Amino acid sequence: MVDPIGIKTGAVVARPVSSVNALSKVAEARPVQPAAPVVQTAASELTASLAAKPPVDVERVAKIKKAIEDGNFPLVPSTIADRLLALKMQWKPND
Repeated sequence: MVDPIGIKTGAVVARPVSSVNALSKVAEARPVQPAAPVVQTAASELTASLAAKPPVDVERVAKIKKAIEDGNFPLVPSTIADRLLALKMQWKPND
């Protein structure tokens, strides 16, 4: 049988106590020198270039705005409704 976790009523079992020695003086912290210079890789260069740009494709947004203004942007209400329902089905606020 497994004992439950928590306080048990009854006799208290004696527990041995260990003594702790005083700590010796700790050496002063020194800055760590890097073993080698940092090498720029293709991934770090790509990351830096993407970080410099805004996360939105400004040209695409401008094209969509222009199409909406001209009345050429295809809006299909059933597609919009389907995607909103799919998004709602995937959204779980209590998780």
